[in-house]
Amino acid sequence: MKRIELNAEVSLSRLVYGMWRIGDDADTSPAHVQAKIEACLAQGITAIDQADIYGGYTAEAILGGAFRASPGLRDKLEIVTKCGIVAPAGRHAAARVKHYDTSAGHINASVETSLRDLATDRIDLLLIHRPDPFMDAEETGATLDALVKSGKVRAVGVSNFRPWDFALLQSAMSTPLSTNQIELSLSAADAFTNGDLAFLQERKRPVMAWSPLGGGSLLTRGGALAAGLARIAAEQGVDVAAVAVAWLLAHPAAILPVLGTNNLQRIAAISDANKVLIDRQTWFELYSLAIGHEVP
Repeated sequence: MKRIELNAEVSLSRLVYGMWRIGDDADTSPAHVQAKIEACLAQGITAIDQADIYGGYTAEAILGGAFRASPGLRDKLEIVTKCGIVAPAGRHAAARVKHYDTSAGHINASVETSLRDLATDRIDLLLIHRPDPFMDAEETGATLDALVKSGKVRAVGVSNFRPWDFALLQSAMSTPLSTNQIELSLSAADAFTNGDLAFLQERKRPVMAWSPLGGGSLLTRGGALAAGLARIAAEQGVDVAAVAVAWLLAHPAAILPVLGTNNLQRIAAISDANKVLIDRQTWFELYSLAIGHEVP
């Protein structure tokens, strides 16, 4: 599988397995989690996407249980995780209100907790989960620089940042921000024209795409877009999900779709997206169906 380089030390598989629903599975045992990881590895998928808040602050520990039960498994993977959201749940149950915290104290404490819960000595990619309107960019930037220098974090980036948020934080750092993870799919195609994608392309930063299937809506919706996806899927012998993901892979912005499912059969089929041919006219055909009209 193609890989995307973030820096001299870290590269990610082009397709990323997202674990935001891992705590929702009826079986969260180390053996079952390992089975999901092995299904990914069999396809060349080595990048695993996590966040401290997933599963009400439990998802990292669920993954860490699999690492503890299977020594050596963690070293086959790149672990992406996030911090910065404080919600009244789990270890932050005492919080009065959901808020963001990008202070040095919170980021450092979050990293230490993630390292412990994940049973690892390093995070391959740490993302600030949401833009913080109360962020002190100098403090946040210095903290991320120090984490990279310490070796606890190998690369840093952001998630859901607009271009000006990205630029502000980057201006306070010596370490390059490696990526921005944004919502991007045929159901959320505005990023192709609102400047988010162009900003990252101009800076040669790969883009991570969360919810690449529109939260599952692309698999269940009707209408012209669904019909177009179904036709291409039938022509190329794959399912609709593979076509929707291939549409993102075809774009020159080095998009890394983050796909999350607890179904082992669906996990095993993630790489089918690599089998799909999306030429320029097919790309625009689906784009036009997504926005509801032909391009101007």
